[in-house]
Amino acid sequence: MTADNAAQLARRLKTEREGRNWSLAELAERSGVSKAMISKIERDEVSPTAALLGRLSGAFGLSLSQLLARAEQTAGQLARRDQQPVWQDPETGFIRRALTPAGGPATPLDLVWGELPPGQSVDYPAAAFAFLQDQQIMLIEGRLDFTQGDTLHAMQPGDCLRLGPPEACRFHNPGETPCRYLVVLLKR
Repeated sequence: MTADNAAQLARRLKTEREGRNWSLAELAERSGVSKAMISKIERDEVSPTAALLGRLSGAFGLSLSQLLARAEQTAGQLARRDQQPVWQDPETGFIRRALTPAGGPATPLDLVWGELPPGQSVDYPAAAFAFLQDQQIMLIEGRLDFTQGDTLHAMQPGDCLRLGPPEACRFHNPGETPCRYLVVLLKR
């Protein structure tokens, strides 16, 4: 993520919060992220992790890719690869790319590309998925251990998993090469 993109994301988070007339305390309560951390993120003093952004976007009723697309203000019905909003987790190196074009009429469908380095994990709270009607993951390359609640799904390339009701989840790459996958989200 470039410095410009990080600054855009910081401004977008503040805009989303203020647009709802929420105080830092209210967003903290809704997201489970401390007021101090939200303040630092909004001032672009720290780069948020995937888990933090998952909590914040969930509190706003947005998917992480929707939040990132809003931050980058992409438009048009064709989302060229080099213009798709990309975010990288500073903690794990996880890369998330929003594939759904932002232009045209609003859609409840969201398509996301994920790339997780070997040995890394990303955890999301159940609140990050509470506004979703359906979510599916298709593993394209590598290995992915996806845990939802207490259930572990060891995925191989070509496997497609349809998630159940919102629960805390973990994406873990147990392999020696990056795992690459698509996530399809359908909002309520």
